Amino acid sequence: MPFIRYYCRRYHLDPKLIRAMVAVESGFDSAAVSPKGAEGLMQLMPGTGRDMGLGDPFDGSQNLEAGIRYFKSLLDTFGNVRLALAAYNAGPARVAKAGGVPDIPETQAYVDRVLALCGEH
Repeated sequence: MPFIRYYCRRYHLDPKLIRAMVAVESGFDSAAVSPKGAEGLMQLMPGTGRDMGLGDPFDGSQNLEAGIRYFKSLLDTFGNVRLALAAYNAGPARVAKAGGVPDIPETQAYVDRVLALCGEH
């Protein structure tokens, strides 16, 4: 996906990491909707999408840009990839409250799976 490379250059992120996130989040299905209501390639919750200015969550380019920009903000906030991934999955408040990756099996599995897919685990 050329948009991944483009937005990763723009936001100074590793495309391997973002590809791994998209694989885990949506399986590269731009029409994906989770049981909890997360939408599109990066599986953004509607409120997060609105906060990021996302117009159409099912437009691959728009969803990638918003999701990558959101992940970059989490990385800037938490200072490392593991915590930023946990915040992307569980929410920044839970990571801040836990002072690390929260004790949520789904979140722990998500972080491990993304890092394994991008070769950092």
